[in-house]
Amino acid sequence: MNLALFDFDGTITDGDCFKPFLYFASPRRIILGNLLLAPLVAGYRAGWVSGTRLRAAGAYVGFRGRLEAELNEIGLRYAQTLHSRVRPEALDKIRWHQAQGDTVVVVSASLHFYLSGWCRELGVELICTELEASRGRLTGRYRGGDCTGREKARRVRERYELARYPVIYAYGDTPEDAELLALAHRRFFRWREQSGG
Repeated sequence: MNLALFDFDGTITDGDCFKPFLYFASPRRIILGNLLLAPLVAGYRAGWVSGTRLRAAGAYVGFRGRLEAELNEIGLRYAQTLHSRVRPEALDKIRWHQAQGDTVVVVSASLHFYLSGWCRELGVELICTELEASRGRLTGRYRGGDCTGREKARRVRERYELARYPVIYAYGDTPEDAELLALAHRRFFRWREQSGG
């Protein structure tokens, strides 16, 4: 049995799912958020602000003070909209790994609210960004940080004993996936296998 690690946004799907979820879950807040976050968005486009910082700010504006149970429900509804955004080659590859008896894991900076339902439906495991809650309300902060870059690799190593897998596969599409890909024997960047694995 091998291990297959998949990034979600842009690898399994046709693009970003985090920002659309903000609009789906918090449409009124996002109108104000667009004004508050405009300098960060401009900085991101110029390469001065990281995706991690921008996502964290968006989560804070969009979710702080919201009921965790409400967001869990909204996330399940949003997960149903993702089926039309899944790349056919990604779904085929996930099913191929499952047919081989491999452990399939989505490792993503996207949020657990929608990824947990999507992964459960597909029968795959999940490591992702989660939001902190206190007394049933979201603080707007991450629990354990943003699951991207080095954090993706750290969480995979923490959960799985990598030496027990004969072959590790990893699939990603941005530089934020570099550390995840580095864990693998066979690495696929934008669905093309990379040499040196």
